[in-house]
Amino acid sequence: MSVTRRGVVKGGAAGALSIALAGSLDGIFQTSAGADTGEAFGYGPLIPDPKGVLDLPKGFSYKILSTEGDPISDGVVVPGHQDGMASFPVRGRGPGHGHGPGHGHGHGDRVRGRGGRGRPGNTLLVLNHEQGTNGTRAVGTPELTYDPAVNGGTTTLEVDRDGDLLSQYVSIAGTAVNCAGGRTPWGTWLTCEETEGIGGESKSHGWVFEVDPYGRDTKPEPLTGLGRFAHEAVAVDPHTNIAYLTEDASGPFGLFYRFRPRSHRGRYHSYMAGGKLEALNVRGVPDLSLVTEPGTRLRAGWVDVPDPLAKQTSVRKQFEDGDVTRSQKLEGAWWGHGKAYFVASFSRKSSGAAGDHAGQVWTYDPRRNEVELQLIFKPGGRFDGPDNITVSPYGGGVILAEDGDGEQYLVGTTRRNEPFAMARNALNGSEFTGVTFSPDGRILFFSRQSDPGATFAVKGPWHRLRG
Repeated sequence: MSVTRRGVVKGGAAGALSIALAGSLDGIFQTSAGADTGEAFGYGPLIPDPKGVLDLPKGFSYKILSTEGDPISDGVVVPGHQDGMASFPVRGRGPGHGHGPGHGHGHGDRVRGRGGRGRPGNTLLVLNHEQGTNGTRAVGTPELTYDPAVNGGTTTLEVDRDGDLLSQYVSIAGTAVNCAGGRTPWGTWLTCEETEGIGGESKSHGWVFEVDPYGRDTKPEPLTGLGRFAHEAVAVDPHTNIAYLTEDASGPFGLFYRFRPRSHRGRYHSYMAGGKLEALNVRGVPDLSLVTEPGTRLRAGWVDVPDPLAKQTSVRKQFEDGDVTRSQKLEGAWWGHGKAYFVASFSRKSSGAAGDHAGQVWTYDPRRNEVELQLIFKPGGRFDGPDNITVSPYGGGVILAEDGDGEQYLVGTTRRNEPFAMARNALNGSEFTGVTFSPDGRILFFSRQSDPGATFAVKGPWHRLRG
């Protein structure tokens, strides 16, 4: 069974309520020659990189900011498995001034402690490292370390307007499987643990932690109100400070959540005051893979999570089938255009899903209280497995980081949801992660996750978008 426009209009969506339809079939990723090769839309075909690292369209260039194993200080190197990331402006003194007390501006300098320097006009990047007990360890100071038994964490990088790295340091350590996360309206990074417990750790895991990119306030304390589950990403509504969260899990599949904070004052650790965690329930749609037509809008319902701390039972297992709407591989999330964007990387009937697809992009509109399918990847096409997402300041579309089969791309879309190849990993089959623009929109940052992990800065003629 699939939920299509025709089925919904005829009332065949198993009782789904208040469904409106908009948009067009342009949201389906086609496999025709122009769309499939990226030549019809976007910035034109990708040009092979003579160095065999990163293929980009004509006029674009890249710099490698940081690579796994690069020295930071004595005994400390750049951790591996780069993942989710966001950018923050350096504006001068006050909350936006600096990111650590060190004074080094070289590639190998480590910034320590609190309240250091950062030059106005520069960009700070907070970058996740998706590691558990293996991988190149994130080594932080004791006051920034949650659980010494695990290797994950975040690094903070300062980059100038030319896209050159000035400094980097480990900004939180001892967290596990830091996958994606999200930027808050008050200028901090929420780093998410994609685990419910990995064994052998000295503390519980499966939490969200808050990192101050300016290095003043970070404390390695979990935001327990956001629940303990296999977190992927967070998108925060700047008008209400409500957080929308994705979960990547199976047996059963994960959920899409919202956290309604008790405190409406947006500041560091304001989520510590707690709030209410709820799970999405679209009546008549137990699995989002049933929806196949872009432009389909569905009324959202929200169900209280009985035990967000999952003291005895995993959060997603606290609901009976039919009480909530599930999805295989819920991944990236980003706030833009007044909506929370969120991604389902793929869905396979062979794994127990209700339908097959190679990726979906959804939005949740809090004003309408509706979810809408924006994009769907067809199985067998050139592009598949979208993961991290950012909303582009150019053309009204998005840029997606692939974690799919075969070649790995950054995939952009126009405002009409026409896909194009933005970049290709020419080195190996590692996924792209952490896609985000600089605050002024001039530089696109992202990472290659492994073999080795590396973070890039890309500049080019962004305004020349075709379509």
